[in-house]
Amino acid sequence: MHPDSDNKSTDPVFEQEQQRLTETYATLEAMCGHLVSQMKKTDEEAASAKSSMSEELSPNFATYADAMETYADFAAMNRVIDSYNLAQDADAEKLAKIRLLLRQPYFAKVVLQFKPDEEPKELYIGNAGISDESYRRLIVDWRSPVAEVYYNQDNGRTSYRADGRTIETDLKLRRQFDIDKSVLNAYFDTTVAIQDSLLLASLSKQRTSQMQAITATIQKEQNLVIRHDDVPALLVSGIAGSGKTSVLLQRIAYLFYRQRGSLDPSEVFLITPNPVFRHYIDNVLPDLGESNPETLTWEEFARTLLPGDRGSGSGDVPLDALKRIDDAIGSFEFDHADFRDVQCAGTRLVSADQIRKIAAKYRHIPAGPHLVALIREGLDERLRSRLAQMAGTEAVQDEMSILSTEEQLRVFHETIDPQDDQEARELALRYLNDRHASAFESVERDAWLDIDRIGARILGSQGLSSVEWLYLKMALTGLGNPQAKYVMIDEVQDYTAAQLAVLARYFRRANFLLLGDPNQAIEAGTASFGEVRSVFAAAGKAVSECQLLTSYRSTPEITELFASLLSDKERLRISSVQRTDEKPVIIECFDEGSYETELRRVIEEAQQTGGLTAVIVPWRNEAKRIQAMLGTEAPPLVSRDATLPASGVTLITLELAKGLEFDQVIIPNATARIFPDDALSRRRLYTAISRATSKLTILSNGKLTPLLQTNRE
Repeated sequence: MHPDSDNKSTDPVFEQEQQRLTETYATLEAMCGHLVSQMKKTDEEAASAKSSMSEELSPNFATYADAMETYADFAAMNRVIDSYNLAQDADAEKLAKIRLLLRQPYFAKVVLQFKPDEEPKELYIGNAGISDESYRRLIVDWRSPVAEVYYNQDNGRTSYRADGRTIETDLKLRRQFDIDKSVLNAYFDTTVAIQDSLLLASLSKQRTSQMQAITATIQKEQNLVIRHDDVPALLVSGIAGSGKTSVLLQRIAYLFYRQRGSLDPSEVFLITPNPVFRHYIDNVLPDLGESNPETLTWEEFARTLLPGDRGSGSGDVPLDALKRIDDAIGSFEFDHADFRDVQCAGTRLVSADQIRKIAAKYRHIPAGPHLVALIREGLDERLRSRLAQMAGTEAVQDEMSILSTEEQLRVFHETIDPQDDQEARELALRYLNDRHASAFESVERDAWLDIDRIGARILGSQGLSSVEWLYLKMALTGLGNPQAKYVMIDEVQDYTAAQLAVLARYFRRANFLLLGDPNQAIEAGTASFGEVRSVFAAAGKAVSECQLLTSYRSTPEITELFASLLSDKERLRISSVQRTDEKPVIIECFDEGSYETELRRVIEEAQQTGGLTAVIVPWRNEAKRIQAMLGTEAPPLVSRDATLPASGVTLITLELAKGLEFDQVIIPNATARIFPDDALSRRRLYTAISRATSKLTILSNGKLTPLLQTNRE
């Protein structure tokens, strides 16, 4: 039901739900006020207690017994302070939940009958769960087990899993709400996705510069991914607009909820296609009351591990090369030229020959992480011994004696005046440790290994690619992040098999969520879904799979157009839940003058229409051509590190547009030159068209691409 403004007052259900919302909102406001007062009081009590204890505390280290008593007093003081901190942290977490709920207390309600002889239970579902001061559950968190019955979308007998048990229940009512703070705008009783009024209302809104959470409108097939059991690798194939990225972010929020207290954001990594996309999704998790995970692109990931003079590379490396590395490591032996001097500030601290002698002690151990760890330990000892030797020299002590006051304070946290040789040596060693800190980092990073030379010996070729270099470094040294628990790779079809093999090895203990659309692979040489499966299976990770086949982004007309670029089998499985809207417009121009006139007209109309419009080109040089043609009237070009504008018309390359959505898309030149009749161009056109939610205009400066010839009116 969707009451309008004239009959809300005559609808008893609406009045009842508004009353309940008013009461809940008042309770939340009262709890918020109480918590703010309580936290202020705790602050004052903590400050008072700390001041009182400090005055009473009299440090005394005269005797062992006095020292022990002093330490006990300090420990008691720390315990008191810790108890205040714990109370404050708990209150702060609850306050953050309440402030989140004050924006929208809940978005749904379910009525469940657990036993025939019991009263049905009403549960209100929101972005966070909260109980009142009497421990009565006011709102259920959308991630709680019982909330699954709402997302299952089936009235009648149903079930959910909690604490390893299946709980049977009878879903009597599934109700959705359109709520703004304490105001109920409308409610809807619905059972299946196609009648999901809240979803359709949400989809009809204009797009913004940032993605919004879909918590209230999660659909059944999406929910299966979000709440999927933990598996080593979950591969999700979804058509354009099926909500893959939204599902990924909701999955992260779900994992944080289910593992509250044991899963830290630093243990979750999200690999994104580009920085523009990262800005686009930046607010989703914070709006759900969760922290963003570690978010980075492939380039950023590789840059932190590769030498500074080496680029991240395309990753177009055959998997056979990586297999040869794995096969060779088992019987590989270092030789004298595989090691490099450890140097710092122009001083050679440990020579390659000295490293060779350390390695010779372990000649019975095969090359690999264990051997490298032993050599690393020996190197660390040798480096410390070398600096201790240098600390006793007159040259170093003279150098230390002329340090400026600022440098002395930075290194020693005080000015220095050694009273004897022993103190001078100790201070000199501290000075050298600071001066040569990068040498210790070099040892820890295994920079003393000549990875390029070792790779040339193993692969029989000069010049390792960046991906080969990374993979060999991991195989030899054990380089990786064993603390990572989850890695989410969005747009997985954009990575090469070799890049995925590097990620699987680096995050060797993590569970992976891999989302993508094989039809949006817009670069040659990237991994097919079959290769994705093979890579993770080879890494010892069993692969489970899910599919998302409904488009929630585009109108049926736009969905039909991009689906026409797929095989018959794929096309028949695709559907859209959007409302019918304008048909895509295709404009074929056969001379430069009419083409320029039409392009200017279409862009001007988009500017007047409002919302967010993207003029999508496949490459940057095409963007430059359009800018040169339109001059000062050309839309601004989105750069790699930019944030999308809130509205207006923008020019963007297909690489950066991937994963984003716009109210309107203009494809400015869909000719056979730019989109020839081949598989790669078909995927590029599919990707560009599917960025549009409600309006699409395609122009061609010359004969239209044969990929769209059958779709012309």
